[in-house]
Amino acid sequence: MKHTLSVLVEDEAGVLTRIAGLFARRGFNIESLAVGPAETVGVSRITMVVPGDDDTIEQLTKQLYKLINVLKVNDITQTPCVERELMLIKVNASAANRAEVIELVQVFRARIVDISEETVTVEVVGDPGKMVAIVQMLNKFGIREVARTGKIALVRESRVNTEYLKSLEAKL
Repeated sequence: MKHTLSVLVEDEAGVLTRIAGLFARRGFNIESLAVGPAETVGVSRITMVVPGDDDTIEQLTKQLYKLINVLKVNDITQTPCVERELMLIKVNASAANRAEVIELVQVFRARIVDISEETVTVEVVGDPGKMVAIVQMLNKFGIREVARTGKIALVRESRVNTEYLKSLEAKL
């Protein structure tokens, strides 16, 4: 199972290196990693997606707390969250199929940020599921390049689980 960890750290040189080293020493892969300033000056939030079972993630969390500069670790996998990712994707778009590519981009509420005679570069923002879906749909045109930020997430203070709400809507 993939777990999403939200880690608050002191914003100092070498913190990310120590965290990456911890994962490497234990043979863990980080599937997604996003780092940026948090709400407090001098603190950064690291959001990472890590494969593993509950026991493994619990051990990893304990190890993270032992690192200097780590302030707080939350496994937010089962917590209702707002999750987003940014992706830039360059797709083949000749004159013959450009209209179809543009129409597909609009369906996903993405935007075209660059266009040439042969390609269209699309900016997509959304949850990780949306990223997978648009890549699948654009594959038939030929994808030239992809750049993704990795998932970022914040816990929903309302505690409303949108996945649960989506499943209710689907039944109606």
